[in-house]
Amino acid sequence: MNARFCDDLGADGFGWIVDEAMARTSHALLAGGRLWLVDPVDWPEAVERARALGEPAGVLQLLDRHDRDCAALAGRLGIPHLRVPDDVPGSPFECVPVVRRRFWRESALWWAEAGTLVVADALATSPFYTGGKEPLGVHPLLRLFPPRALAALAPERLLTGHGEGVLGPGTPAALRRALARSRRDLPRVLLHLPFAARRRD
Repeated sequence: MNARFCDDLGADGFGWIVDEAMARTSHALLAGGRLWLVDPVDWPEAVERARALGEPAGVLQLLDRHDRDCAALAGRLGIPHLRVPDDVPGSPFECVPVVRRRFWRESALWWAEAGTLVVADALATSPFYTGGKEPLGVHPLLRLFPPRALAALAPERLLTGHGEGVLGPGTPAALRRALARSRRDLPRVLLHLPFAARRRD
């Protein structure tokens, strides 16, 4: 597996990304001395770096189909595996219901005091989502009915499960634009899909 670090959050943690077309991205978040792994892919170098940050507290799987290495890592570290949680006890995180359908259940993670929003699949930065034009895009299957539950948030850091995060003062505007242009940009994103599919690992 070819992976690299990304999304440097300073004392709050970091991310790592697998170099492939779908750009699977995982995060380690440190809150109150407790470490939370979000939708992790088991890259030993990242897991070792994460464990050095603080005491592992749990593995958060924000999307039902993002099994990745969540269960295996939780078992190895002896910590809970929370699958599409409605809350995360012992943490400062708020879980925001993004999708609640039979074949798609997804929660976003809102860390208000750190201005950080983590979205597994409904929003992302890889070309599959953006059509290669915008910094952030809605999943093609959600573009007709984008996740409006996120519209009220104004994150300074938006981390995604596919691609590098959007960090800095322009993040709230990028989120608003992605939601506002969701339907309008659908034709361009669909035209880009065959290219993205050819590159998928």
